[in-house]
Amino acid sequence: MWYEKKKYFLNCFLLMLPVIIWNSILTPLLPALYQPDVFENNIPGWLTYAENTSRILVFLLTLLMPLSLITPAQWKGLFLYVTGLLLYFASWIILLVFPGSTWSMGLLGFSAPAWTPLFWLAGIACLGHSFYFRMRYRKWYFISAALLFLVFHNMHTIMVYFHSR
Repeated sequence: MWYEKKKYFLNCFLLMLPVIIWNSILTPLLPALYQPDVFENNIPGWLTYAENTSRILVFLLTLLMPLSLITPAQWKGLFLYVTGLLLYFASWIILLVFPGSTWSMGLLGFSAPAWTPLFWLAGIACLGHSFYFRMRYRKWYFISAALLFLVFHNMHTIMVYFHSR
């Protein structure tokens, strides 16, 4: 009986925890434009709702996807996830250490924390193989939700960038 309940704790949401912890600890250290009072300013309500709703959908889907490493595709997914996570962390580190650099001040560098999740989210999509309920798993379910979130998140970030210029 314990095993039956325990299996629900080993889900793809665990892969979101490093990102949640990283963001929670380091966001206050980012340059001023990334601080919530500035980052959320002058963003249309529809975009904020769309971004947050799609973010919640991504989180919910990870909770419903068991985490396992059975197939070669899942191992490739783990590699993609770890590589993507390292790229994501590197994008933050550059902004933290070199906030005035050409990279950090340019659109590509400024928005890197918004577009690099594409890689670790793709890794999670590859790691997923089923749901906890009776519905056939298709990678495109998660990929669609993740891409929707990334579109809105990047739109938000790009708006902040251009509002600051």
